[in-house]
Amino acid sequence: MSLYRQRLPQLRDELFLTDGGLETTLIFHEGISLPLFAAFDLLRTEAGTAVLRRYFERYASIARAQGTGLLLETPTWRANPGWAAKLGYDATALADANRRSVGLLLELRHALAGGKLVISGNLGPRGDGYRADSRMSATESEAYHAPQIRTFAETDADMVAAFTMTYAEEAIGIVRAAQAAGMPVAISFTTETDGRLPSGEALDQAIARTEDATDGGPAYYMINCAHPTHLTGALERGGEWRERIRGLRANASRRSHAELDESSDLDPGNPDELAREYGQLRVAFPRLTVVGGCCGTDHRHVEAIGRTLGQPASV
Repeated sequence: MSLYRQRLPQLRDELFLTDGGLETTLIFHEGISLPLFAAFDLLRTEAGTAVLRRYFERYASIARAQGTGLLLETPTWRANPGWAAKLGYDATALADANRRSVGLLLELRHALAGGKLVISGNLGPRGDGYRADSRMSATESEAYHAPQIRTFAETDADMVAAFTMTYAEEAIGIVRAAQAAGMPVAISFTTETDGRLPSGEALDQAIARTEDATDGGPAYYMINCAHPTHLTGALERGGEWRERIRGLRANASRRSHAELDESSDLDPGNPDELAREYGQLRVAFPRLTVVGGCCGTDHRHVEAIGRTLGQPASV
């Protein structure tokens, strides 16, 4: 049974840590090959599952030491039909991989022995996470993402979250599919260095369109895969949309998406500097409760962010 589906604890004021850049950590720090950036494929084997288990356990230890809540995303950012088919998954095998991803985090929840762990079924874009050159209508998006969301709804996952959304229509479709499945959903948009989505749409406008089209459907919004300084343009526009932002998973690197796409090295930035920038953004996003990292970040960044933002939370 899901513990938090009916009442997500991160909607209160206590801090929840999440993880860093899963895929970049595995590739650059662990030396693991991830075709198509598909971490879920590691669940095929016991050895691969053990790698993921160790990865998540490190963040559980940080949350326990800092006395915060913990929210973990399943390693399923690429576990949707189009990407998975390229790796040889049919619909049955893909649904099984999504279920096993939740099972892995349930194991960790049991091991925490009373620790507060929210489990989120992670969704990624149908297309490239850095470009919006291949788009769906909201109706097409709903049909495309609904099978993965229904699979998560049949598990003990507490919610679903769509990351690296590059245009509003895909986000709207995901929210509608989550509403139909009875799953709380968070929508995380990504921005370019000018604070706009890769589609060119302003962040506040994308949120407003999603709100209007879904009757305020998301439990909250997030921003991921952008350095804090990339949000300056969006923040200059002002507006109440900032009250709907509860999550931030920033890149450590100041590089643009195009530069990151072309990079053969990892730019880890500076963990303490990134943490200070999170602290500054907390003024702009007063409801911020879920913090972690994205590309280039690892446990060092999350630990520093937790130290900067955290007040001990009961578990």
